[in-house]
Order: sequence, then structure tokens, then C-alpha cells
Amino acid sequence: MSDLINPDHYKAHGSGIECIQITEHMCFNLGNSIKYIWRADLKHTDGGIQDLKKALWYINRELGKRQNQ
Repeated sequence: MSDLINPDHYKAHGSGIECIQITEHMCFNLGNSIKYIWRADLKHTDGGIQDLKKALWYINRELGKRQNQ
């Protein structure tokens, strides 16, 4: 049975590092964008398109936030 809290694709990166080890040191929007880029080729069969679009959404949100400061 698959672990619903820590699924296999969380640990599947070739570096052996879990994404959270990096993203927990970042702001939410940038951390989430990295998370989606990190796992883009590990979860879906669409070539990573869905996750890359999500990453872009978080990057654009952070850009908007910083531009309005």
C-alpha cells in the first residue's frame, strides 16, 4: 500500500534529496514553485506540463507580491 502522507514520488529524485530539505528554507510561493519543478517528471504522464504550469503560477504570484511592495 502506498504511503498517502509521504508518497514515493516525494523520494524519487535522482539526487536522493527530498524537496522539502530545500524548500523549507524558502518563502511559501518560491518553495512551492521549486516543489512542482522538482517533481515535474515524477508524477504525471504529461511530460511535466501540469506541474510546470503550477510552478509558473507560484512564481508569477511571488513576482506580483514583490512588485506591489
